[in-house]
Amino acid sequence: MNRAVAVENAEGAGPFVLVCDHASNFLPPPYDTSLQISDADKIAHIAWDPGALGVARGLSQALDAPLIATTVSRLIIDCNREESRADLIPCLSETTQIAGNRDLSADEKAFRLNLAHRPFHKAIDKVLNERKDRGLPSAVVSIHSFTPVYKGKSRPWEIGLISENDRRLADPVLSDLAARGDLTVGDNEPYSPADGVYYTIRRHGEDRQLPCLMIEIRNDEVRTPDEEARWTELLAPVLKRAAETIAGGARV
Repeated sequence: MNRAVAVENAEGAGPFVLVCDHASNFLPPPYDTSLQISDADKIAHIAWDPGALGVARGLSQALDAPLIATTVSRLIIDCNREESRADLIPCLSETTQIAGNRDLSADEKAFRLNLAHRPFHKAIDKVLNERKDRGLPSAVVSIHSFTPVYKGKSRPWEIGLISENDRRLADPVLSDLAARGDLTVGDNEPYSPADGVYYTIRRHGEDRQLPCLMIEIRNDEVRTPDEEARWTELLAPVLKRAAETIAGGARV
C-alpha cells in the first residue's frame, strides 16, 4: 500500500466503509521546511482535522468497518478536492499563507497527486470493489472535524451532517441526534457540498449510488482520546440504526 495512505480493517464485514481525508498533519521531507510555515501552523487545523482519525478508528472497531485514511497533511495535497480545483494544493488556508505552495511546476503537482491523492482514491475504490465482489452492502461515511470559529464567526454546532442528493443516511442520523436534545446539529452546516468539500463522498458514494454521509465534529469536542471515545460511543449506534433503516430493518 502507498506510504501516504493507510487501510485498516480492510476485511471488515459491517455495512460501512469509513474514510478520513484529513487524518494526519505529517509533513515528510522536504515539505517539513519547504512549505515555509511555522511550527504552530503545522499542528493547527489548517494542516489536518484533529480528532477525526481517533473517532474514525473507534467507529471502525465498533462497526467492523474498513477505514481508509491519509497519512500526510492536506497542506501537501487535499485529497477531498477535485484534481482541477485551485485549492487542491492550498496557497491560503483560512488566513494563513502557504508560501511553499505557490507557483508549483507541473511536475511537482503531478508528484503530489501520485504521492497521496490518487492512491487514496484508488484504495477506496479497491475496498468498495472487493466488498461488492463479496456481496457486502456498503455505505460510505467520511469523518472530519471543524474549528469552533472560522474567520471570526462562531459555529454553534457540535456536529454537522453534510449530504447532497442521497439523504438515506443523513435523514435518520439527523433525526436520531436531534432527538437527544443536548446537541446543536447542523444540516449542511458548517459546510455544504456547494462549498466544494464533498468530492470524496460524491465520488465514492453518490456516483456509485451508495448511501453516503460526511460527518463534521467541532474540534473542541475531540481534543482527547476520551472525547474521541465519547463521540464514537454516541455515533456508532446511531449509524447502525441508520443502516438498519436502509436495509428495511434487516439485521446488520
